[in-house]
Amino acid sequence: MYSKIKSNRIPVELQQIEKTQDAHGITCIPKDDSNFTDLIATIPGPVGSPYATGKFELNITVGEQYPFRPPTFKFNTPVFHPNIDSSGQICLDLLKMPPSGTYNPAIRLESILLSIQLLLANPNPDDPLQGDAADMYKNNIEMFNQKAREHTLRYATAQGCTKDETDTESVPTKKQKVG
Repeated sequence: MYSKIKSNRIPVELQQIEKTQDAHGITCIPKDDSNFTDLIATIPGPVGSPYATGKFELNITVGEQYPFRPPTFKFNTPVFHPNIDSSGQICLDLLKMPPSGTYNPAIRLESILLSIQLLLANPNPDDPLQGDAADMYKNNIEMFNQKAREHTLRYATAQGCTKDETDTESVPTKKQKVG
């Protein structure tokens, strides 16, 4: 039952994201055209934020119980942010089931992606995954913004670099456009 709902719903949701892409700049496509379990999304950094120059890639894993359980979202692009850890995990109530979260089956992928984009512009330092970023955000917003801009330039722009496996050095590469 779940897989039939998922296989019918995901293509419609992806078409909606594509239809409204001009409004928000978000793209989302399947990694493999034959299934809708693994998706790749690209979110542009919000205007007016230290992430504005970047494009951030996320992996989305849609489980068998979707839409009754939320998909898993994980940043591929490194982000300096209080609510995103170094492995790409995201702390956002919308991605969790009640009672600790606010996910419900009526929420669409596009709404979640827009919420993640909004989270980039509006961190919640009181519920952090990355304590150093949260402390900096609370205590020295100018320094936080500078570090977030530098991190974005380094990892989320075509001129930047991507993180290697050790995360101690970076290898310059051109970012590929998704979508």
